Amino acid sequence: MAGEHTQETTELLQALIRNQCVNDGTPDSGNETRNSDLLRTYLEGAGVEIQTFTSRPGRDSMIARIEGTDPDAPTLCLMGHTDVVPVSPDGWSQDPFGGELLTGTGHLGQPITEVWGRGAIDMLNLTASMAVAFKELARSNWKPKGTLLYYGVADEEAGGVWGAKWMVDNHWDSFLGHNGRLDYVLTEMGGWPHGGGEKVGITVGEKGIAWRRLRVKGTPGHGSMPYGTDNAVVKAAEVVSRLAKYRPAARLDELWAARIGASSLPEHLKAALLDPARIEATLSELNPGTAKLFHACTHTTFSPNVVHGGVKTNVIPDTVEIDVDIRTLPGVTNDDVDGYLREALGELADEVEVSRIFGDEATSSSARTPMWDILTRRTQVVYPDAELLPELIVGATDSRFFRGKGTVAYGTGLYAPSVSFEQFATRFHGHDERIDIESLGLCTDYWLGIAGDLLG
Repeated sequence: MAGEHTQETTELLQALIRNQCVNDGTPDSGNETRNSDLLRTYLEGAGVEIQTFTSRPGRDSMIARIEGTDPDAPTLCLMGHTDVVPVSPDGWSQDPFGGELLTGTGHLGQPITEVWGRGAIDMLNLTASMAVAFKELARSNWKPKGTLLYYGVADEEAGGVWGAKWMVDNHWDSFLGHNGRLDYVLTEMGGWPHGGGEKVGITVGEKGIAWRRLRVKGTPGHGSMPYGTDNAVVKAAEVVSRLAKYRPAARLDELWAARIGASSLPEHLKAALLDPARIEATLSELNPGTAKLFHACTHTTFSPNVVHGGVKTNVIPDTVEIDVDIRTLPGVTNDDVDGYLREALGELADEVEVSRIFGDEATSSSARTPMWDILTRRTQVVYPDAELLPELIVGATDSRFFRGKGTVAYGTGLYAPSVSFEQFATRFHGHDERIDIESLGLCTDYWLGIAGDLLG
């Protein structure tokens, strides 16, 4: 089913993986200049305008452009990030940066060929297929009415500070087309079929990020005399326990109702999951993976993930810092989050200093756009009877920066029926990440069709 560009997309993906642009969250990690240079070199022969932007040494992003001819036609940006998250090599059965082609098994037991490596799913597969589609249009001497941009962006995996956020804040004009606007951005995550292809999920919104650092205070002393001491580690343990148990009330909206309606769950479970009074108890009846996702879709969540404290084994610590990953539902503000924390900590709140590490509220785009109709038509090439399902994702993408500027941003793609959503879901940031090459070809054809339909 895959198109004629499958091999070219596969080879570009392998090269992107092998460049090992690992972003561990520190300012000088990532080294995305390697992938930015690779993409620039790949596209240069097509005769398009290419700009490189350096937010800090080693952290380049790039934009390639095919200018439109009609000032009234829309502008579209295909956006793929070039960084990947770190790996634990001992958990992999193959070299995580080998980019090897191996034979795997689809969800129906059929053999499939896959590219293995960190970033194969998140999201170098799309970054590669978008670049191949862009180059194909450029070298065919395509003269669109609207402007097409290809954006290879750094630092998505650590919040976009040195990537999309920096670009939007400092170089917004570089995204504007002949019409003086950026109308649409297409990026991760979406395009996976549900119910055998009756519904295909497209991301229209995402939860907000409200990371907090909690500084728990105690009184130092000698570790040989712990009785009655004000030990910050002991206090921090209670803080972590309270955060782990805390549950703000569920918020159920139209996107949630649509997701449950499209699921294959029994009707009695569907009804319970749509009831705010019953959803919490009902989650325990689902398989663990589904329960985790459904809880995150309906709650603002608190995950204490990093703890630092103490100076020496025989010194009672006076300070412990806890970094908490908080993801907010639409409508939840940063002030609301601080209120939640006070509620969760109770009488301990006065002994904890809270500082904001990161704060972006939830964002969303309307599904009532000409682009939505195009995505439907291009998805039906593979899933003829499919309807698109607007979805809220629980993670974060660079879309939020563009939605903040009034741009419609969707997370999308087109994936082969041979691999299930459940298979894909286990590979995001996981061991043995990989993508089937049929999906690579389908995605490339998908971008080609979308650009042609929208821009003319």
